Amino acid sequence: MSEQSLHQSPLHVRHEAAGAKMSEFGGWLMPLEYGDGGVLAEHAAVREAVGIFDVSHLGKLRVSGPGAADYLNRQLSNDLAKIGPGRAQYHLLCNATGGVVDDMIAYLVSDDEVLLIPNAANSATVAALLAEQAPPGVQVTNLHHDLAVIAVQGPRSDELLAWLGVPTQMGYMGFERLDEQTTVCRTGYTGERGCELVIPSRDADGWWQRLLDAGARFGVRACGLGARDTLRTEMGYALHGHELSPQIDPVSAGVSWAVGWDKPEFAGREALLAIREAGPARRSRGIRATERGIPRPGMEVVAPDDTVIGVVTSGTFSPTLRVGIGLALVDADHRPGSAVSVRVRRRLEEFELVKPPFMASRVRQ
Repeated sequence: MSEQSLHQSPLHVRHEAAGAKMSEFGGWLMPLEYGDGGVLAEHAAVREAVGIFDVSHLGKLRVSGPGAADYLNRQLSNDLAKIGPGRAQYHLLCNATGGVVDDMIAYLVSDDEVLLIPNAANSATVAALLAEQAPPGVQVTNLHHDLAVIAVQGPRSDELLAWLGVPTQMGYMGFERLDEQTTVCRTGYTGERGCELVIPSRDADGWWQRLLDAGARFGVRACGLGARDTLRTEMGYALHGHELSPQIDPVSAGVSWAVGWDKPEFAGREALLAIREAGPARRSRGIRATERGIPRPGMEVVAPDDTVIGVVTSGTFSPTLRVGIGLALVDADHRPGSAVSVRVRRRLEEFELVKPPFMASRVRQ
């Protein structure tokens, strides 16, 4: 896909001016890293101070009309009835075989309005599927280009946002509307305390500059999606297209906690009940190098008897732990604590299966 055919964030010009290295993400041209220190410095800023990410490539869908929340609860995996207005919840949209069409955050505004944040590449697909099944009066509006998303993440994120008058004391997964089109939510993808701002695209440039200006006193750094990936991998968070896909169900992926098993209806329910009852053939496990190997997606995972037992779905060098880590989909009888190898190029590197996360979460601190 050529750069000319890719979607661009409302902050694209600002990223280019800052010398960002750009890359394709889900059909969008987005910053991978910035020149001053790159991924390692950006990762460290989020773990130690505060970083800001442009994640405007993420989808934004408004589902509205009488009974909109009830309708979505009959489609999405988790149970919206367990939360109230002003709360967000992680969800999966599954297919008939239990595979994951996409994962997303649902913001419950009211019984008649829900804002969904799906992945960039799947936003149009999710919108079409939900619109096709919607009852009369419920509308699905694609706001992909109308809204931008800026993530503010790190132990000093509260100080930065408070300096700008933005509320931060909502509980984890709580949100507040600053005005009719601007929302701040205690969510993120890094394992650190932080918030995500969902704002009109026309306001994105002003927000970005204010965050940089005010954040200078708190050690703020603009961060690209390269650091976002190393941060989420340290937390063992699933990424669609890697740990989740139409061929990988939530039980195998280790996110069955996001399934409302007691609900009478949701997409893929019967298939998922059968998978849970029988037990999945494969499970997502953490992998951690015991030597110097760095895993990458697609590499084979090998048992001590030289049998190929799975494949790496995500892998990187952990800037915090200074070791190779990742996630792998392996035969279910291989459990955390097992010694395995990963085929890195033409050699086998020693790893251990572990239970993620690789470091403690601080999202609720």
